Amino acid sequence: MNAMLKAVAGVLLLVAVAYGAYLWFFCRFYVGPDEMAVITAKTGAPLPPGQILAKKGQRGILEDVLGEGRYFYDPILYDRKIMPALFIPPGKVGIVTAKVGENLPQGEFLADPGQKGVWRRVLGPGKYRLNPYGYTVEVVDAVSIPIGYVGVITSLSGTPALPGEFAGPGQKGVRREVLQPGLYYVNPKQYKVDVLEVGVNQVSLLGRQGGEVLTKRFNVDEKQAAAADQLAQNLLAEQQEKRRGYLAESSLLGLRSRPASAADRRAAGPAAAGRTPPVAQAEEAVFVLNQFVSFPSRDGFEVSLDMTVEFELPPDRVAGIFRTYGDLPAVVEKAIMPQILSVSRLKGSAYKVTDFIAGDGREKFQLDLTEALSKVLGEREIIVHNALIRHVNVPENILKPIREASIAKEQDETNKEKQNTARKQAELNTETALIAQKGEQVRQETQKLVAEIRAAQELEVGRIAADTQRAVAEIESRTADLKAKQAIVVGEAQAEAVRRVEGEQARGYQLRVAAFGDPQAFSLWTFATQLSSNLRLHVIHAGEGTLWTDLRGATLGDLGGARWLATPPPASTRAPSPESTAPAAKAPVGSP
Repeated sequence: MNAMLKAVAGVLLLVAVAYGAYLWFFCRFYVGPDEMAVITAKTGAPLPPGQILAKKGQRGILEDVLGEGRYFYDPILYDRKIMPALFIPPGKVGIVTAKVGENLPQGEFLADPGQKGVWRRVLGPGKYRLNPYGYTVEVVDAVSIPIGYVGVITSLSGTPALPGEFAGPGQKGVRREVLQPGLYYVNPKQYKVDVLEVGVNQVSLLGRQGGEVLTKRFNVDEKQAAAADQLAQNLLAEQQEKRRGYLAESSLLGLRSRPASAADRRAAGPAAAGRTPPVAQAEEAVFVLNQFVSFPSRDGFEVSLDMTVEFELPPDRVAGIFRTYGDLPAVVEKAIMPQILSVSRLKGSAYKVTDFIAGDGREKFQLDLTEALSKVLGEREIIVHNALIRHVNVPENILKPIREASIAKEQDETNKEKQNTARKQAELNTETALIAQKGEQVRQETQKLVAEIRAAQELEVGRIAADTQRAVAEIESRTADLKAKQAIVVGEAQAEAVRRVEGEQARGYQLRVAAFGDPQAFSLWTFATQLSSNLRLHVIHAGEGTLWTDLRGATLGDLGGARWLATPPPASTRAPSPESTAPAAKAPVGSP
């Protein structure tokens, strides 16, 4: 039994090792960081009609792809294909078209994830892994709005907006909001973006030679030739192409080219290599006018004007202007030029030909023209800054006599002004002399006032000094009186202190004498209290004979041991002494 179990275990171990080797050497594969793997299942349920990618458990190309990593798939059951991942560089967007998913509703052409068709959502810059058998991706430029322009958005999907109304969410048409300068990742299948100039533009009318429209131009130097500038140049190039198509069909406007500016030539240099060249790279495109301003004056003469009108499309009104008229050439053709021609003829017909030659009349006509254009174009949300009259063309046979008369009149006015100037010069000289005389008088009066003020100041300073000295003397006198009074008070206090101290001491002695009852006893007590504690008294008894004779050969040992020591008086006869704390003399010891 044990041998059978060991055999079975050995067989199982051998099978496990063989299966592991099969997985490692035949089923293993690796997907790199920038790759993806598309798997095809060889077994499973067949796909329903119309289905392209297989789900789990179905036979065919699996919808989900494999990202970076190590995988084990049996090559008998699955096929694998390693493919590069999708990269979208900066400044680009990816437009996804899904071949799989649910069908779109009737009337829709943009899909959401899970639906078949062009995705509404775009892929921004980055790395993506989408099954190439179910999805196709178109990489296009993002929208880069340059400075000085705004982008007008037109929604291409949804229900149509009401006539004269802006498109809202889910509606088709021009939207109210505009794109400010910057980079935007917009789905060109969902939105159309038109760039329009904002700021001041010019319409110049050159008499009988027509005119031109000067707009903003987007120029970059070599340092600014980055990806965003390239996108902006491409966008402006597309705008110019659209305008060329419009101008080709216009009867009022045309297009001509003239040599490019230095900035355009720099932009077209080496830094511009590798990108789509703008239309105005070698030449500058200029919109030209095929009409001019000409009208009869009030007195019947033909007059033509050289005029420049400066106008502006406000950024917050550009969307409405674009919805009503279209791009800038259409705005000039449909709104600005008809009003310029109409207002100029209407206002100019009210003036005589001489009014356009004389400065005052032409200035008044210019002010009337600017005011009228500002009012009528302001109703169309277009701002007019100036309408400048640069030159007035009138017939030469009318202009010459008027010019000569004007010159004569100006010469007469000049002579009168010269006379007035000479008279004013004489008056000026007189006034100058009077000013010098008045100045000298003021100078002398000033010196006098300065001397008077100085004398008054010195007098006041002397008076203040005298008052100060007097005040100091008074203070010193009062100080001396106070010091004398202080000395008297201090002396009296000191004398009183001595008197009281000495008096109290005398009273103390009187009390001590009274306590002893006898002055002699007090004196003996005082004497005794002053004796030293080391004092020794010896009394020698020698017997009969002469004391002094016996003392010559006597010693302390021969005196029979008689010894007296000075001792203080008995306690009953002592009185306390506050002046001395010396110990009292001891009583005699060994008296006979």
